Amino acid sequence: MSELTLTVMRLGFLAVLWLFVIVAVQVIRSDLFGTRVTQRGSRRGAAAAGQAQRAQQQTAPPQQRQQQPGGRRADRGRRGAPTKLVVSEGTLTGTTVALQGQTISLGRAHDSTIVLDDDYASSRHARIYPDRDGQWIVEDLGSTNGTYLDRTRLTTPTPIPLGAPIRIGKTVIELRK
Repeated sequence: MSELTLTVMRLGFLAVLWLFVIVAVQVIRSDLFGTRVTQRGSRRGAAAAGQAQRAQQQTAPPQQRQQQPGGRRADRGRRGAPTKLVVSEGTLTGTTVALQGQTISLGRAHDSTIVLDDDYASSRHARIYPDRDGQWIVEDLGSTNGTYLDRTRLTTPTPIPLGAPIRIGKTVIELRK
């Protein structure tokens, strides 16, 4: 082999070795410190949410609109609606996620809204999302061990009653006001 080929192979091996070290450090860092949680109430996010809310209110039938002080309109059916998702059992007990109309993903994947450190959870286990009527729906995403709503295994997207336990492995989640 020529000296140039040997040098290129050594440099390639060194690059692969450093890539392995960097990936290993990132995995250890994510295991120690968890995933980074960003504020969703930033100016850009608040402006986009405000535009989406105005667009939704403009398309709502007049009988569903209610005048609020200051000229703002809101849906009448939102008074009894849940405002947060609370983890009541499991390693994340006490964790609360505000419900702001976005889809909440549950699983072991690091990009999930709620990252479950549970041996019985799949990487993309389930999702919780609002429907057009303002009701929240839970859907199992083909997990191995299943998602349970009040002791019933889910096979189809199902509306979530307020306070009903959603069980994923050892983790229990509830919708609350």
